[in-house]
Amino acid sequence: MTSSPHFAIAIDGPAASGKSTLAHQLATRLGLVMVNSGAMYRAVTWQVLQQNIDPHDSAAVLNLLAALDIQCGDDGLSSTITINGHDPGDALRSEAVNANVSIIAAIPQVRDILVALQRDYLTRTNVVMEGRDIGSVVFPNTPYKIYVHADEHVRAARRSDMGEIDSVAQRDAADSKRATAPLMIASGATVLDNSHHSIEGSVTAALAILKQQGLPL
Repeated sequence: MTSSPHFAIAIDGPAASGKSTLAHQLATRLGLVMVNSGAMYRAVTWQVLQQNIDPHDSAAVLNLLAALDIQCGDDGLSSTITINGHDPGDALRSEAVNANVSIIAAIPQVRDILVALQRDYLTRTNVVMEGRDIGSVVFPNTPYKIYVHADEHVRAARRSDMGEIDSVAQRDAADSKRATAPLMIASGATVLDNSHHSIEGSVTAALAILKQQGLPL
């Protein structure tokens, strides 16, 4: 990671904190590729469910994972992912995937494989990558780290507006308490409270943070 000619901006935070929207807007403003690391875990979860495998059966999940062809790329603006040549598309946001993705993401070997794919982006381009362990695990040495926070009731309302009914409290607990790469504020990250910001307000605040962290703007 230290020898790469490219850099990563790490955007971490809990579900519905606004980190995906912020990452997308920052990537657009700065001319970088936005990488949604969560889509990788969702894609694996989608395939596990497609194969009628119990997400709690780690051995079966890992057997499936060993046989999968996971291709991560980008279209010049955002990350792309295919599983065995198939783009899961809107299925990544299905209720079933929402309910099971934290289980899949807690399997250490799954994280090892997907983290390697996430780091591989820096062999090709500069990125804004959002997730839950980008600043702490994927790119711990990047100086550009933002942890996006929002009040739980605000995040629950956002999930409801998106038509997603999973509990943000349960997602928070699952992501924060897992043994491998738990959700946390990474060392060196600046916290951005996004509870009441507009999109433009969040972007302005984030750009000010990145400037303070040394990113040439």
